Amino acid sequence: MGQALFIVTIAFILTNLFYFFRNKTYKKGYFSTALFLNLFFVLTGILIGFAILYYLLSLNRVILVTSLSSREPFDPDFLDLLYFSGVTILSVGYGDMLPVGIARFFCVN
Repeated sequence: MGQALFIVTIAFILTNLFYFFRNKTYKKGYFSTALFLNLFFVLTGILIGFAILYYLLSLNRVILVTSLSSREPFDPDFLDLLYFSGVTILSVGYGDMLPVGIARFFCVN
């Protein structure tokens, strides 16, 4: 079950990226409401997709710690993982939760 959901999540993320880059209206130099909404929904889909991916990874092992020095495990719920996904996509670094193990592979900015 987890492996099937993992594959569906990866396919969902790739479909969102393909749909956005297939549409060539982003090359125009003016503000477009349709393009803005398209980008918003694609980023929201990617954010939720990665939150699901992190959730699936957290079922089997620790993927987040509160600091690298103490390596204290953090047991996140889905809202924490949604927040973590948003921090990964929208900012330049982490301060309160740090990825460890295989989750570091998915957190490359």
